[in-house]
Amino acid sequence: MFINNAALSVFLISQLCIGVIGNTSLFVLYIYIFFFKPHFKKLIDLLFMHLTIANMVTIVFILIPDIVSSFGVPNFLDDIGCKAVLCIYRIFRGLSISTTSILSTFQVITVTPCNSQWAWLKHKISTWMFSFLLCSWLINLAIYGYMVEMVITKTNSTQAGNGYLHAYCQSRSFGKQNSGSFMGIIFMHDLFYVGIMMWTSLYMVILLYRHRKRAQYLRSPSLSSQQSPELRATHSILLLVSCFVILYWLNNLITLYGFYAQTKIPRLEAVNAIWATCYPTICPFLIMKHNKLILHFTSSFSALRMTCFQRALWLN
Repeated sequence: MFINNAALSVFLISQLCIGVIGNTSLFVLYIYIFFFKPHFKKLIDLLFMHLTIANMVTIVFILIPDIVSSFGVPNFLDDIGCKAVLCIYRIFRGLSISTTSILSTFQVITVTPCNSQWAWLKHKISTWMFSFLLCSWLINLAIYGYMVEMVITKTNSTQAGNGYLHAYCQSRSFGKQNSGSFMGIIFMHDLFYVGIMMWTSLYMVILLYRHRKRAQYLRSPSLSSQQSPELRATHSILLLVSCFVILYWLNNLITLYGFYAQTKIPRLEAVNAIWATCYPTICPFLIMKHNKLILHFTSSFSALRMTCFQRALWLN
C-alpha cells in the first residue's frame, strides 16, 4: 500500500482543519475591518477576501471525498456527485489561480513609480479589477462547465490505463488515447495565469531592489528600514506567488504522472490532494503576517505583556 490509511486520514483531516480555520479567520478579519475599522480598509482587501473564499471552497471540495475514502466508505459519490464536486472544486481552484494573478498585477501597478510609462494604469485599476474578476468567473465557468461532462462515477476496477481516476470518480474516456484532452485545457488556462504571476513578480523584485539601492544611496536608515503599506503588500504577494508556483508545479507533476501511468497507485490522488491544498492552506497565514491590523494588535499585545511583566517585577 502506498501509504497507511490511518496516517493519510490524519494528514487529510489536519489539512482540512488548518485550512478552514485559517481562511475563516482571515475572512472574519476582513469583515471586521470593513464594518468596524474602515480606516484600515484598502481596495486590495476585496481581492484578498475573494481569494480567501476561493481557497476555502477548494480545500473543502478536494479534501472531503479523500477523507471519506480514507475511511473505506464505498460509493460516496454517484455520477451527479462526481460532476458537482469536480465542477465546484475546479471552478474555485481556477478562481484561486486567477485571483492570485490579478493580485500580483494589481500590486505591480500600485508600486509602479509615477514617472513610469505604466503610471496611467493607476487611475484605471479600481474599474479594471472588478472586470478582471468577472472575466475570471466567466472563463472558469465556461471551461469547467464543459469539462465536468467528461467525468462519471468510477466503473473501472482494474485501475489500468490513461486517464483521471479517483476513489469515486474517473474520466469518461478512461483508458483511451484521446483522454488527454481532459488535462490540456486545464493546463493552458493555468499556464496563462502562472505566466502573468511570474512576470509581475519579477518586475516587483526589480522595483524592490531599486528601492533598496536608492535607500542605500541616500544613506537613510529610516528609509531603508521603513515598511510602507505598499511594501508590506508587495512582500505578501511575492510570498504568495512564490509558494503558489512551487506547489503548483509539484502538484502538476504528480497529476501528470497519475494521469498517464498505466498502473494507478490507489492513494496517489489523496496524496496529491494534500499538495494541491497546501497553497490554499498556508495562503491566509502569509496574508495575515503582513496585515496592518494584525501587526497593530501584535504590537499592542506585546506592549501590554511587557507592562504586566514590569508591574509584576515591581510588586515583587
